Amino acid sequence: MNVHLRHYDIIRRQVVTEKSTMASASNAVVFEVDKKATKPLIKDAVEALFSVKVESVNVLNTKGKTVRFRGRKGRRKDVKKAYVRLMSGYSIDVSSL
Repeated sequence: MNVHLRHYDIIRRQVVTEKSTMASASNAVVFEVDKKATKPLIKDAVEALFSVKVESVNVLNTKGKTVRFRGRKGRRKDVKKAYVRLMSGYSIDVSSL
């Protein structure tokens, strides 16, 4: 697959939830990424944007839930998340994002 994505197109935003905060204890950071992004592309983007070394990347595809609002059906968007584990000695400051 020939994907021409830039680093800022791959990494959309950092996910800050209770679960992602607990993952930061094991030197992991969670990002929302583009649906077409692969693990090597995510690794290269994180290393280039934040000047860190990545140990591993795990990817999670979440399907959007069906919701109701004032009797009308709707649907949340599908999301692809990447759990990026950094090498020891490296970190990403959440406040700088």
